[in-house]
Amino acid sequence: MDTLLWALMGVVAGACIATQAPINAQLGKGLGLPIAAAGVSFVAGAIVLWAIALIFVQTKGATINFGAPAPWTFVAGGVLGAFYVFSNIMLTPMIGAAAVMALSVTGQLLAGLALDKVGFMGMAVREISLGRVAGAVMLVAGAVMIRAF
Repeated sequence: MDTLLWALMGVVAGACIATQAPINAQLGKGLGLPIAAAGVSFVAGAIVLWAIALIFVQTKGATINFGAPAPWTFVAGGVLGAFYVFSNIMLTPMIGAAAVMALSVTGQLLAGLALDKVGFMGMAVREISLGRVAGAVMLVAGAVMIRAF
């Protein structure tokens, strides 16, 4: 049952990303500067996430250990996320939400396969199998079909 709930969470997260792209594209159009829309999106998200984190600190007695992670990790995830959001804002009006999502998921899958293969940042190593390659090829083909047709 837990596996199903985690899978459902992943599907819902993907739907949120697909919905976020046209919302942020419209915000960028309205602001007149797409990069400003990415900034607004990140500030709004940061405020919500910090509010939730502070609730966890208060209600669960949790602590935040800012000294534990490597300093570069404080910036790296945000920079990568900013590029992703900005790219979606720029590309969605040009090629459509479905094509942007298909290409984004393709990039995520290909990078995920490579990261799994090397065990990036302490993740478990997972070999690149024929089934995984076939899945990636089908997804790339799907992305091409969504963009071309």
